[in-house]
Amino acid sequence: MKEFEEKVRKTIEDYDLLSKQDKALVACSGGKDSTAVLYLLKKFGFNVEGLFIDLLIGDWSEKNLKNVEKFCKELDIKLHVVNVREVLGGSMCYLRSKISKEEKLKTCTVCGVIKRWLLNKKAQELGVDKLVTGHNLDDQVETMLMNFLKNNVKLNIGQQPKTGVVENKKFVPRIKPLFFCLNSEVRKYSEEMKFPVLYEKCPCSSGVFRREIREELEKLEKEYPGFRENIVKNFLEMLPKFKVDVSEVVYCEKCGEVSRGGLCKFCKLRGSLEMSETFQGKVSERTKKS
Repeated sequence: MKEFEEKVRKTIEDYDLLSKQDKALVACSGGKDSTAVLYLLKKFGFNVEGLFIDLLIGDWSEKNLKNVEKFCKELDIKLHVVNVREVLGGSMCYLRSKISKEEKLKTCTVCGVIKRWLLNKKAQELGVDKLVTGHNLDDQVETMLMNFLKNNVKLNIGQQPKTGVVENKKFVPRIKPLFFCLNSEVRKYSEEMKFPVLYEKCPCSSGVFRREIREELEKLEKEYPGFRENIVKNFLEMLPKFKVDVSEVVYCEKCGEVSRGGLCKFCKLRGSLEMSETFQGKVSERTKKS
């Protein structure tokens, strides 16, 4: 237990993730990772608040919200809740069904884009200095290998303890205090601490590719202990050699947020949703007339 806590504390110190003067916002999902990092930052004496995005995925979302509310109340942590229907007009299941059909994207991809946009937007509104996520070592290695196999190696630049290659008022730096903690370590810590969390995955999860990567990594880890940690550490040593052009920051033409192109991924998805709803509306009108 103490070793786990010291590993997290050391990551924060070694990579200068957070100071006592910073206002930190933890993205709470109700799972073991975000709950553990929220608890530890509070225990370490940091100024921390929680943010829960209610995806409205049936009982799963309801249970997670109740757990997070209970946990934050017990620890006297201020909690902010964003209801995805109030912001975007529908539950995540509804949004994904419409967008996935239009864009031919996997449900997890759609959900990820929407959540990242909402997290950054809310973090700006609340005026926080750092946005904290519960990504652990397994998450990082899996994402790195997936990007590599999909020929998206440049995206791995964001796979480090502190995200953000350029300072910008439109982008709140994201930090990952559990960066060097194995998924199994976080699980054990959460169980020992008896945190009120759900250990079951999202019922809408469709990450088949990630699951296959995870299974292969687990096999390699058994044969070569420390394999996953070595991948991450070697990558961090190589990072300074990557050349990234940050001479000009690009903003989304529609929402004004930092983007890689004319339209950010979120606004592209929102545009597809509007097209889908318009089409459905026209079909309904024709049906009524006929």
